[in-house]
Parts: sequence; structure tokens; C-alpha cells
Amino acid sequence: MASIDFEKRVAQRLAIQVHMDKIGRKILVMSGKGGVGKTTVAVGLAKSLAQKGFKVGILDTDLHGPNVARMLDVDLAGKFHANENGMLEPVEVMPGLSIAGVDSAMEDAQDAVIWRGPMKTMVINDLLSRVDWGYLDFLFIDSPPGSGDEQLTVCKSIPELTGAIVVTTAQEVSILDAVRSVAFCRKMKIAILGLIENMGPLSCPHCGTTLEVFGSQHGIELSRKIDVPFLGTIPLAVHQSDGKGNPEQILRSLDHIADSLKVFTVSHNVTKKENGNG
Repeated sequence: MASIDFEKRVAQRLAIQVHMDKIGRKILVMSGKGGVGKTTVAVGLAKSLAQKGFKVGILDTDLHGPNVARMLDVDLAGKFHANENGMLEPVEVMPGLSIAGVDSAMEDAQDAVIWRGPMKTMVINDLLSRVDWGYLDFLFIDSPPGSGDEQLTVCKSIPELTGAIVVTTAQEVSILDAVRSVAFCRKMKIAILGLIENMGPLSCPHCGTTLEVFGSQHGIELSRKIDVPFLGTIPLAVHQSDGKGNPEQILRSLDHIADSLKVFTVSHNVTKKENGNG
């Protein structure tokens, strides 16, 4: 029995490696505190890069609160399925952008997931080994808040992670937790691609006055203090919505940050490799 389990684990590791080798950049999106807009950032960056012509995927590993599919208005459970080879096919939500996540296995999307660490590890590794992304330029891995089993599993199973993006707000508690996320990355020897401050200053839609609802400049001050790149601030916005909760101000900020990530594809553009041009 032990030898069979060992063989299964080896086969799973090899399958993960095969899939990851086809992906140019694997980026973990994390936050120390919940409610800071981490999934909003992951989805926004992925959409921006897809619109620029890159092939992008999002893997939702937030087992207790998966929201990627909801933000993209997709019924993942109804579309996520296995092909004839037993591989899971990610769901394409727009040209160049596909998603996959554990919520596809839930019969009722409102059920609570009550799993211990080993079960979480098993499910995430199953997704990593069975989801056939094909060739991608970017894979964003949306993780839950903190630095627990989900993040540990991703870091251990994908040792060649390009790096992590840490999302925070300017609030003191969020800043403190962001420091813990950075410390986690350094302990795991994961490169920190940068810090993003979400929910920045709000421009009043009536008078144009700038309101610092949660404070300002705390993100960039933290990045200087702990010596990590600062990728930008995403403002609070309450007008000019695109119909899906993404005001134009937010989209412009994410677009600017996405431009800073394109440099990571210079040495390994797998879309060109797939097309036989590289």
C-alpha cells in the first residue's frame, strides 16, 4: 500500500511539472488580511494582460471563499469538466483568459468547506496535476488570506514560482499583516514581485475632492521600509462602472500595474513557443 501511495505521489509530481513547464510565469497573489481586494487585483491584472494579447489563467485556491468565478460571472461548476484523457479543462471566460478552481467540485456553492490541512493539500495538488492549461504566459494563483496550508502547498508543489504579489490597504492592521506575508515569502525563498495598495484615495464624484478614507502613502512607505518593490495604488471609486463592479479608475490603475508585469515574459514567452515562433 505504501509503495502504491508513493508511486501516485511521484506521478502527481511529474504531472504538475509537465503542466507548469508550459507556463511562463506563475504568480501567487496573497494578502495577510482578508477583505483587502486580493481577488479583485488578481482578476483585474489577469483581464488586463489578456486584453494585451497574453494567454492568462487564474487558479482559485481559496477553498473557503472562492470568488474568482463569481467576479467573472461564470458558473464554474457547470462548465468545468474532464476531457477524454481525464484532464480537467479550464473554463475560458474571455479571449486569452481561462479559470479553474475548487468551487467547481461543490454541489452547492453556498456550502461551507470544513477541511483539515491534509485534505486541502490533496485537493490543491489534484488541481495542479489535472488542470490542463496548455501554454500560458501567466498563471495567477489566487490564495486565501494569511500564510497557511494553501500557500504552503502551492510553494512546495511549484518550486519554480516566479514570485508573489502582496495586496494590502493603508489601514494599520492590514499593513501589519502584509509584513507577515512578506516574511512568509522570504522564509519560503519566494521572490516578492511587489506590494499593491488597494482602496487608496477616493475622488468624490460630485466635487472632485480627494478623500483619504483609509489613509494614504502607507503602502509605499512600507515597501521602502521592508525593501520590496511598490507596484502601485488602486483607488476607491464609486462611479463610471463598467457594469461589473470595476470602475474605470480601478481598471486604469490595474492596467498600469499589469504593464509592469509584462517584463517577466521577455525571457520566456510561451505563447510564441506554442505558435512555433520562439
